[in-house]
Amino acid sequence: MLTAFLSDPRVLIIWLILVIGSVGWLLFDLRRNNPEIGGLMKWVWVLTVLYSGPLGLGVYFYSGRKQIARDSVWRRGCRSVAHCYSGCGGGEIAGIFIAVGLLNLGNWWAAGLSFALAYAAGYALTVGPLVEDGVPLKQALWDAFYSETASITVMEVVAIGADLWLAGDATLGQPLFWSALFLSLSLGLLAAYPVNVLLIHWGVKAGMHDPREMAAHGHGHGDHGGAQGHK
Repeated sequence: MLTAFLSDPRVLIIWLILVIGSVGWLLFDLRRNNPEIGGLMKWVWVLTVLYSGPLGLGVYFYSGRKQIARDSVWRRGCRSVAHCYSGCGGGEIAGIFIAVGLLNLGNWWAAGLSFALAYAAGYALTVGPLVEDGVPLKQALWDAFYSETASITVMEVVAIGADLWLAGDATLGQPLFWSALFLSLSLGLLAAYPVNVLLIHWGVKAGMHDPREMAAHGHGHGDHGGAQGHK
């Protein structure tokens, strides 16, 4: 029943309209009400909303604006999972597109390629800012490994598994291919959220900085997240 629903072209069209509207609302709010948010986090939010539309926009309004009344581990978890999601989502899309859409590989090959690209993208998005902040490369590589691996693994196992299960043998020209991909991305985001909350609670990750602190500094300092202790 769900597969039949996702196969309807109208579902995909409505979803794309919602995504376009959500991205427009996000860009308007970032420009008018939250210009102090750093460049990296702006890209994180844009990509999150591109992948998950209204869900991503809801995560941004709950946790990513300087107008939040107070910060909490729940909001930090939202920002942390969005940061992970922005990189992993792009890698997963590329992997699924290449493996299933272009090369017509089997499910195991598609899963492996998608996971590898998603992990590499999410890992790089953590390592890069740490190195820019002065953390030695070797330490940054290790910090990113132990602070992000659990989140990326849960996110991608759920997302890739759901996509391959829902899309089946769908091709690039079928609405089901794209609808299943978008739905699976959001399922991965939801699955990884409690993992990020726990990692922050246990001190494995510091989480992304409070957006009110970015506003106070005026230029989005502390615009990255990773292992505890390099903030």
